[in-house]
Amino acid sequence: MTKQQFLSNAGLEVQTLEVWIEQQWLIPDRTSEEVTFSDTDVARAHLIRDLKRDFGVNDEGVDVILHLVDQLHGLRGAFEQLHEDLKRPAGE
Repeated sequence: MTKQQFLSNAGLEVQTLEVWIEQQWLIPDRTSEEVTFSDTDVARAHLIRDLKRDFGVNDEGVDVILHLVDQLHGLRGAFEQLHEDLKRPAGE
């Protein structure tokens, strides 16, 4: 989705988005012409907003939480791959 669509879906101001990109809390896809965002980016923006607004988490806390979420996501993918590998008969 475009930057404008993302801002609308995430309920963010342009300045907030720029700060979050600078802090690498959000990393949009970049092409030579534009940046694009995914539904996952929208969900991540909602998480960041909720952490800061509803739970009072400071920037350093958001960094730690997002790092842990990213690690969990990576581990989940690794376990899914391991599970698929174990389901395959030996020798395939």
